[in-house]
Amino acid sequence: MAETTTTKESEGTAAPLHVAMFPWLAVGHFIPFLRLATLLARRGHRVSFLSTPHNLSKLPRIPAHLSSLVALVPLPFPDTPALPPLAQSSADVPNRHQQLLKPAFDALLPALRSFLQSSRPDWILYDYASHWLPALAAELRVPHAFLSLFAAAVLSFFGPPRELASGRRFQPAGGGGGGDFTAVPPWIPTGSGLAFLPHEVARVAERSEARVETTEDGVRFGISIGESDAVVVRTCEEFEPEWLGLLRELYGDKPVLPVGLLPPTDEGDDDESDDVEGREIWEFIKDWLDGQEANSAVYVAFGTEATLTGAELAELALGLEMSGLPFFWVIRRPPGSDRDDGLGSLPRGFVERVKGRGLVHSGWAPQAKILRHESVGGFLTHCGYNSIVEGLSLGRVLITFPVMNEQGLNARLLRAKGVAVEVPRDEMDGSFTGESVAGAVRLAMVDEAGEPARAAAREMKGVFGNKEKNDGYVDEFVRYLKEHRKPTDKINL
Repeated sequence: MAETTTTKESEGTAAPLHVAMFPWLAVGHFIPFLRLATLLARRGHRVSFLSTPHNLSKLPRIPAHLSSLVALVPLPFPDTPALPPLAQSSADVPNRHQQLLKPAFDALLPALRSFLQSSRPDWILYDYASHWLPALAAELRVPHAFLSLFAAAVLSFFGPPRELASGRRFQPAGGGGGGDFTAVPPWIPTGSGLAFLPHEVARVAERSEARVETTEDGVRFGISIGESDAVVVRTCEEFEPEWLGLLRELYGDKPVLPVGLLPPTDEGDDDESDDVEGREIWEFIKDWLDGQEANSAVYVAFGTEATLTGAELAELALGLEMSGLPFFWVIRRPPGSDRDDGLGSLPRGFVERVKGRGLVHSGWAPQAKILRHESVGGFLTHCGYNSIVEGLSLGRVLITFPVMNEQGLNARLLRAKGVAVEVPRDEMDGSFTGESVAGAVRLAMVDEAGEPARAAAREMKGVFGNKEKNDGYVDEFVRYLKEHRKPTDKINL
């Protein structure tokens, strides 16, 4: 009898997985979830990727040879009068209104329940915002793992799940909580410098301008982590050994699994566009990049959500002009705007003055392909984690300009790792000058004093861009999922 049980268990372990994925409504979350989905599919496993119809329609193309294994499952987005038509992601609304998406996201629970009951996946991987999902999955006996798209250092800064779930961590320190985010928490080594600056805290608080009854983000994090079967972190031991160690202490006996850094594929699948316009845009950009010397140009981009004020755009433009270095700057239309292309705040005559040396592009651009081009040496970035991974996977030195969310913590982490130069800003109001931008750009790109950062970034390519190492983490993750899935015949739905 024991032999029969062992045989059944080994057969179950060897069988392909069915993994459901349910990311938060943000492009910066869709992309790494989808990267992991394709990596699972390449190993022969089936993935159901769940989101709203409009969001699914905007995902990057899934490689043709994997399309039969990755199913895009639409969940009907509830009617939300407070949101513009088809506003189904954080890229569709200004930062100050993003909390309006939370009640609509929470209203997806019935549709998700129906999917889990009918599809019976082996696992579901979910994001920070779906704090109600662990209870639902536990009720239906579906193994569930929190997939963190934040570095282990960021999770460590937020602290123990129980403290987060109680709401105390996000309450002001004077009121008995631990919410002084400008201070290094007591459980973190003081020499790390891991804390927000006052102006970064104020920027995060902008999202509370949208008055809406919803569970606060800290509680969502705490429950999503605390009630998970495992915590999966987009990182690796080679990059964050000390922070992974601390995270395991903070989370007690809960498994903490690094899944690797999920860098873009060599083929650039994430940037491929099937339409003629997309190919023409890349050909135009490549032609300009081909005309620059190797490692000479700065790529400038701030993601899909971060929005700079007119004054910030003007000073940034002045700094790029003063640096004297070639640059390619992608400016996106502000979220929620259908008129402003983002170029209106640039200084008068700026585009003409930098013509030939600098190029400003409004709209979509294939970031991974641009960073892969040999003429690009540095990356002026808002410190979104996707951008950090893409830049360091190619050994590009980072010039950091955090704008929102956890990006300030990412900037401190990168500074501690020695791979970045941060643009100096006033700690209280976040103001800066063109001179400070030019100085940071030149230090990172050409000054002798910046060579250690450039060398450290090149060395990080062997971690972030190492396919064998990153694949090894995914393989270990898959092994864990197989070993800890529930036998299908024992799941009673």
